This record gives sequence, structure tokens and C-alpha cells, in this order.
Amino acid sequence: MASLNKVILIGRLGKDPEIVSFDNGSKKMSVSLATTERYRDRNGEWIEQTDWHNLVSWGNIALDLAEKRRNYIKGDLMYVEGRIKTRQYVDSQNITRSITEIVVDKMMSMGSTRSAVSNQQAAPSYQQPEQSYQQPVQPYQQAAPSYQQPVQSYQQPAQPYQQAAPSYQQPVQSYQPLPEMPNPDYDGDDLPF
Repeated sequence: MASLNKVILIGRLGKDPEIVSFDNGSKKMSVSLATTERYRDRNGEWIEQTDWHNLVSWGNIALDLAEKRRNYIKGDLMYVEGRIKTRQYVDSQNITRSITEIVVDKMMSMGSTRSAVSNQQAAPSYQQPEQSYQQPVQPYQQAAPSYQQPVQSYQQPAQPYQQAAPSYQQPVQSYQPLPEMPNPDYDGDDLPF
């Protein structure tokens, strides 16, 4: 039986992504993502529950972040696809710990927390030159069309329209004979394979 390990998350980054470079030239990105669920309890009060997810990625996502082709910062709303991975490691006190991470396959920004002011300062500004529009001296007149639409006439039939009374007709049922049952003595020996 087939199995599937797929995670889809939409949440906000808890910090700026961290990039680690290894000796072989590969890069690893790690960041935390918060997802928040809101629901009403039995008393009708809103409860907000936040879960934190550890995201890791190697390859193109980490490389794009390292080379500044992608720029994600704390608070950005993100769409993430990946898979769950649990691994064990030994910490500095020689205690074996396990950690569950989301190995990211796809990561896209859905919105930013950056203010509009900082975006306006960063983006080149373009101001359209002012143009004034003056009303023409003579009022606008639409020219009459130079073609004539053909006259269509409908002649009513001489007799008034009468709707036929609906007639119900019993559908004809035809019975097909059932296929013949195989002979009980048949051993299936005439098959070509």
C-alpha cells in the first residue's frame, strides 16, 4: 500500500531565515514558522492557539536566500509545502534529543510585513506629468449611422396558438434474454494461451 508524507502550511515567519554554508558548497536554510488557529470555547470566548514549526531546506531555496534572489524576513506570510522529518541528535550535555522538522520543497511569500513607506523609499519613484484636459469648444455630436438595418417583421399565424395537451405514453420495455450459462462440463481447455 502506498503512503504519503506531505505538509502544507500557511503562517508567519518567526525570525529571519538563517543560512549555513558547508565545506562542499551546499547551503542549508532554517527558519521557524508560526501557524495560528482561532476557535470558540464552550463559553463562547475566542481562543487563539499558535503552533511553531521548524523549517529546513537545502538546494535552490537555501541558495536563492543566500544569494539574495529571495528576501524573506520575520513576520512575512508564507505558503510552504514539504514533508515531515524526525531526526535525533546529541546536544552539548550528551543528551540524545529528537526534533521534528518540515523539509521544505516549495516556499512562497503571500504577503509582507514591510511597511508601505519602506517600499516606496526602496522602489524608484515615477510621477506622471500633469496633463490638463480641456473640453472641446463645440459639443460632441454622434454622427448618424450611414446604414439602415433591415426591417424584420413577424406575421402571427392565422389560428391562435394552441398548446397540445401532454400525452403520457408508457415506455416500451423489451427484455433481452440472459446470456447462456457455460456448460458445467466445460474445463476451459480451448483458450489460446
